[in-house]
Amino acid sequence: MMKLHQVWSKRLAILALGTTIAISGGVISSPQLTKADTISASATSTSSKANAIIAFGKKYLGTPYKFGAKVGQTRNFDCSTLTKYIYGKYGVSLPRTAAQQSKVGRHVSKSNWQKGDLLFFSVPGRPGVGHVGVYIGNNQMLNTYGAGGVKITKLNSYWNSHYITARRVL
Repeated sequence: MMKLHQVWSKRLAILALGTTIAISGGVISSPQLTKADTISASATSTSSKANAIIAFGKKYLGTPYKFGAKVGQTRNFDCSTLTKYIYGKYGVSLPRTAAQQSKVGRHVSKSNWQKGDLLFFSVPGRPGVGHVGVYIGNNQMLNTYGAGGVKITKLNSYWNSHYITARRVL
């Protein structure tokens, strides 16, 4: 927590110095953020956004599943309209289908999943990617498929045997 405080203190100092320079017209050298400061702040920002998206998505637990659900409404979802909707509320634009969503962002190996990563699976009767869920940590995902609608699902042997890929869009 102290490191994050230091990063934001540096940023506030830089902003104040910039304002002073603009007002006075003078030249004042300011402390520079290090690459490590930028990476640390970025990781914290990504983690916060992932937590916010997950919390927002959990508000829809129990919302009915409907294959081909209309984009933008919240009375029912299919897997990809759920992800499109909850990520969209936080400025992340995703395509309409799970297959299309599996091509955005960057690939993440199974051993490096983080909260907020999109997980993609095959489903019976459809070739390729047919399902998407949001990794929420602790070997679980937020998703919707079939009975029960939007739910938190353990990534058990069924999902592991149908896993295709993961993508990081945050």
